[in-house]
Amino acid sequence: MAAHDPFDLEGQNAKQLEAVTSAENARANELADIKWLMSCKRGRRIVWRHLEQTGVYRSTFSPTAMIMAFNEGNRNAGNRALDLVMRACPELYTQMMKENTDGRRADRDNSQ
Repeated sequence: MAAHDPFDLEGQNAKQLEAVTSAENARANELADIKWLMSCKRGRRIVWRHLEQTGVYRSTFSPTAMIMAFNEGNRNAGNRALDLVMRACPELYTQMMKENTDGRRADRDNSQ
């Protein structure tokens, strides 16, 4: 393993550029994956269930601090997923919400 040379500014700049490029590529892939998942109704159902299960749409309050911390951790994971969806394809989020509302309305009407 080569030792770090503090005077090799060109090499340091090249490593920094490589790290930035790698991070940008990873982010672009992540957004493309979310767009792909949200592009079909089945994928939107998966994302919707994940958001519901992680507690994005409900309060995390609990009189027990540890339970509330656990709930907040789950909700944070859901919020990260929601942020990805909103960055990648906000128009499909709206469609996903509408499909979920329509599905619940149909389920409610069928059960009556």
